[in-house]
Amino acid sequence: MSPVLRRTVAAAALVLALPAVTAVAAMLKTDPAKSSVSAIFKQMNVPVEAKFKKFNAQIDYDGAKPEASRASIDIDIPSFDLGDAEYNKEVQKKEWFNGAQFPKAGFVSTAIKPAAGGKLDVTGKLTIKGKTADVAFPLTVKKEGSTQVFEGALPIKRLAFNIGEGEWKDTSMVADEVVIKFRVVAAQ
Repeated sequence: MSPVLRRTVAAAALVLALPAVTAVAAMLKTDPAKSSVSAIFKQMNVPVEAKFKKFNAQIDYDGAKPEASRASIDIDIPSFDLGDAEYNKEVQKKEWFNGAQFPKAGFVSTAIKPAAGGKLDVTGKLTIKGKTADVAFPLTVKKEGSTQVFEGALPIKRLAFNIGEGEWKDTSMVADEVVIKFRVVAAQ
């Protein structure tokens, strides 16, 4: 290989590698022990909060340029915990989450924009049980020591994602309205 061609190839490789290095440098490291994702719904008109024990959040956040930020989260459906082993087993069945066929739910942001009151408006794609929908919600970002805390609540309709099929489509027992609440703690 000629010296000119070698320098050209080396320069091209460096140019191609720079965006990847920049993206990795901005990625925040999440702290799963201090973070949480839960679903709040009403069963027989009584509020219930159940937690997802396993999830992986990836946040590439720049407070100076939130529009350049990105976020995604993968949720382990079999980790859904209602606080009772029998209920946990029940919600993994086909009529509810169908955890065997759809073991992951996820969210991927498509836009993050500054909003009033220091909040951010987040839009993206939410996928649960093989169904994907466009969603939007407000996000609060605050500093706690050396970490950043991302908090939000996303209201959804469970029936839009086929959560509760057959006799469980009846919303008199389990309401259609569900709020996915999250708190993700992350640092550089």
